[in-house]
Amino acid sequence: MTPANVTAGEDPIPRLVLITPELADELLSRAAVNRRLDLGQVDYLAEAIRRSEWQLTHQGIALDGPLASGALLDGQHRLHAIIKANAAVRIFAFEGLSASAFPVLDTGKRRSGADALSSTGEKYLPLLSSTIRHVILFREMPDSSWSSPRARVTNDRILSEYNAHAERFRTAVSKGRIISRQVFASQTAAAVGYFVTTEALPTMQADKWVEGITSGANLEIGDPRLALRKVPRDSQKRGSSRRRLGLRDQVAIYVKAWNAWIENRKTDNLRMKKTEKMPMPARRIPEI
Repeated sequence: MTPANVTAGEDPIPRLVLITPELADELLSRAAVNRRLDLGQVDYLAEAIRRSEWQLTHQGIALDGPLASGALLDGQHRLHAIIKANAAVRIFAFEGLSASAFPVLDTGKRRSGADALSSTGEKYLPLLSSTIRHVILFREMPDSSWSSPRARVTNDRILSEYNAHAERFRTAVSKGRIISRQVFASQTAAAVGYFVTTEALPTMQADKWVEGITSGANLEIGDPRLALRKVPRDSQKRGSSRRRLGLRDQVAIYVKAWNAWIENRKTDNLRMKKTEKMPMPARRIPEI
């Protein structure tokens, strides 16, 4: 039960409450200041709620008076997410926060995926986090933009995916760092490409694949590994006359080369058309 005598300027009182979409809408109607809404952040939080990944933390909403009548000072993104997800969420409501605190609310640095992995003892945390995130995007939205607001992945999912496949991600990061030195793709793209292709065909020994790419020795014209080495590096640089290849395109070209190698097909020109869908990694070795 919320006391009616909570007033602004007193020590704020935190209360754990269940915020329904209807209550969220009412609270938003009492916003003291409407910040510019980040729709991507709303989608990100709403998706976490839908996936049951919402975590109860000290972060919640803040009002300058009681929950029943106070003006909302902080928490509009969380409230909009509750409405969008159409689900009730337990959250801390801080009642009686002084309006003078508004300028410093939510000015802390948001935790990154690398921060979430910091307790694992792994090396190259930003690369590891980026690899895991883009493996998830490869699986769930291969034909959509990986830089859109919809492409956000929660830290909990990154950590959960790591825990499920730690050794394979560790290997992918290691191989990605090596492969990227010899091809056009970034370390993340090479690591993602290595992960998804070896995941689809775990019985295939990828040592010859990596050795051919990294050394380039004795590769005949038409060998997909040689074709991958020949994709121009400036295709990913801004200002190039060629279409700049984003990370999704880089992964797609890597998979194309892998599939051609697995299927013993010759190729000398690896490209990704603007409207082309993501190729899926080969899942079996063709019978000869």
